[in-house]
Amino acid sequence: MGYPENPILVVIDVDPAGGVASSTGALIGAASTIGAPVALIVGGNLGATDAAAIAGAQVVLTAPGDPAALTVPITDALQAAYRQVKPDAVLISNSIAGRDVAGRLAVREKLAVSVDAIGVTRDQEGIVAHHSVYGGSFLTNSAPTHGTPVITVRQGAVGARADAATATVEELQVPASGAVAAVAGEITAVEQASSRPELRGASKVVSGGRGLGSKEQFVLVEQLADALGAAIGGSRAAVDAGYIPYAHQVGQTGVSVSPQLYVAVGISGAIQHRAGMQTAKTIVAINKDGEAPIFDIADFGIEGDLFAVVPQIIEALEARKK
Repeated sequence: MGYPENPILVVIDVDPAGGVASSTGALIGAASTIGAPVALIVGGNLGATDAAAIAGAQVVLTAPGDPAALTVPITDALQAAYRQVKPDAVLISNSIAGRDVAGRLAVREKLAVSVDAIGVTRDQEGIVAHHSVYGGSFLTNSAPTHGTPVITVRQGAVGARADAATATVEELQVPASGAVAAVAGEITAVEQASSRPELRGASKVVSGGRGLGSKEQFVLVEQLADALGAAIGGSRAAVDAGYIPYAHQVGQTGVSVSPQLYVAVGISGAIQHRAGMQTAKTIVAINKDGEAPIFDIADFGIEGDLFAVVPQIIEALEARKK
């Protein structure tokens, strides 16, 4: 079949249940700003919700997957799609699996990889990836001198969303590469019910630091997050002190987030923490130390006792809902 002009091949992450990952909308949105999105889904079972999530794709390629064989079946399908679509760029989520697939495709097709992009644009010479590097100290651009760029996109960094389009669905014929694949053992899913959004990719994040003083007082962060409909994060100091589990650590050795709103409560703003949140669109800092480094990057700062300030903010937010 024919493909749209300026096609951008987008690899959709699939969760263990077969649904598309939360990073889908942003990936297709990023692709729509530089060309026509063509989505590739390997091993997914598209439901109504998933169909809505990929509504911005003009073409959807599907291929069978093997949940037990790590990465190789996805790479095989991506290579087949790449050769068939001949895209201007390949966009992949900067997840663990996404980075693996990006590297494997680049080696097979002798392409350049741009990792952890926070945005993409097109100029007269082609596709350009934008990055935040050295702990958020610099913004840089990257582009290959020849060939198609393979770009992994940081989750939550792109706010653009594609307009809905009527997608053509095509089953992709994938020749097996015969490459050796690692095999996953038995996987047991552990479901945790939560009304809060997932930290990685959330549009709003409230993080707490050492200034909370104890695990019991960290509940203030949870209350503020619930009032805002935000995900919960923490600094390394808060994690080391046992206030919050490591899975919620934001920073160089934790999760990198790029939400629309980031609220830092009792966080001094060490460079390691800033590396994981400095690309947030709006940063609000609450800290009693007016010299704290977090104020250097905050769009709005409140210098004061968080135990007095945060309850007032929660009260004001609750009043607005009434």
